[in-house]
Amino acid sequence: MQRSEDRVENPAVGRPGGGRRFQTFRGLRAKTTLFVLLLLASTVVVSYLITIQILNNHIKGEIVRRAESLSRSIASSAGYNLVPRDLLALDNMVFKIKETNPDITSIAIVGTDRTIIVHSEAGRAGSKLVPRPGRVVVEAAEGTRIRDVITPGNASFAVESRIVFMERDLGSVVLDVDWSVLTAAQAEARRKVIAVFAVILLLGMASSVVVSSRMTRPVKELAAGVEELKRGLRSKPLRVYSADELGRLTASFNEMTELITGQSEKLNRYARELEDAYISTVRVLAAAIEARDHYTLGHSTRVSEYAVELARELGLDAEKVEQIEIACLFHDVGKIKIPDAILHKKGKLDPDEFKEMRRHPEYGAEILSKAPTLFKYIPAVRHHHEWYDGNGYPDGLRRELIPQEAAIISLADAYDAMVSDRPYRDALTRERARGIIAESAGKQFHPEYARVFLEINKKEGTTVAVAAEQRMAS
Repeated sequence: MQRSEDRVENPAVGRPGGGRRFQTFRGLRAKTTLFVLLLLASTVVVSYLITIQILNNHIKGEIVRRAESLSRSIASSAGYNLVPRDLLALDNMVFKIKETNPDITSIAIVGTDRTIIVHSEAGRAGSKLVPRPGRVVVEAAEGTRIRDVITPGNASFAVESRIVFMERDLGSVVLDVDWSVLTAAQAEARRKVIAVFAVILLLGMASSVVVSSRMTRPVKELAAGVEELKRGLRSKPLRVYSADELGRLTASFNEMTELITGQSEKLNRYARELEDAYISTVRVLAAAIEARDHYTLGHSTRVSEYAVELARELGLDAEKVEQIEIACLFHDVGKIKIPDAILHKKGKLDPDEFKEMRRHPEYGAEILSKAPTLFKYIPAVRHHHEWYDGNGYPDGLRRELIPQEAAIISLADAYDAMVSDRPYRDALTRERARGIIAESAGKQFHPEYARVFLEINKKEGTTVAVAAEQRMAS
């Protein structure tokens, strides 16, 4: 029998996912880095937008305050010249202020009836000043109003301040200011802010890569240690990178690894001894079952050998083959409950006796159900007398509904029964037994399994066939 220790895979080869664990480590570091970068980028973007908004509002407020201050200054000075009607002085003042403030598109001094007294554009004196469409956005103290003015292809705002002299209302000063100065100031501010935040982002990206690498390095070390411990490999103690929680965890892992590896040889030895004892117990139980009838002595062992050879030829893995091997030793355990009068009867069984004999698979499944460790053998034991066409027992399963191990054991069991002496008949020849199996393929037996079984059995010098003949001859 092939034991579990013979089937241990090379830890470096054939382990699902084993070759990808370092990709997992890189993935962890990449995810951490990506998370930090996304957090940093979102913070920078939000901060940038808030900063730009604050700067825009600040610049806009400064421009408006400057225009408001200029408007009030003109209004306070214009009163001294309006009383004596010194229009030349007013015109000179308006011209100089317009020349020194390129963002101001026009300056007008109007009377109380909105008639233009002085205007920065020549020729408009004496006409009415019609306010352009807009909404008042500020109604300040001292009679100053500020309106947004939006016309096709132009955006500006107007500041209007009352001219009051000696408590007399003499008119107003109206300034039109182009918002293009705001746009230029905002663009310049954005360029400077972008440069600052770009530097911050680059430094943050570099820092996040370094931080994520330092954060994931202990985790990577621990993961590698756990992987080696899981494979049963001895490894040198893991490096402790820090004195924090991860560092203490790594130190504890080193102590645990030393303890586990120190006990591994004892555990492996105990496991081998337990497995040997378990297999021996199964063999003793099978022998005890067969000892009740000298005609079936050695039957379970032969069935096991036939089934194992067939299972290997079908390409089943080592674990499945071992499970079938042990299930074969159990397949007739239910015959313990069959009375000797039926089990040893020479001649044909009557209907009631035959019905009772057919219950031994159910009895076997019931016996195995008492031990949870034997549950995995119940399908093979219960269904090894099912037929491929559904005419078997106890459940009448058919085709692929029959468990694979049961279908394999069915072939091996039937063949050994045919080539062995029984109370009610002599053994058949191997050729006759093979002929019956060929005739029953697709009816009693799985056709593909029957084909492979016959190919194996026909080979001269087959280990199982020769061993079985030698035992039967002796």
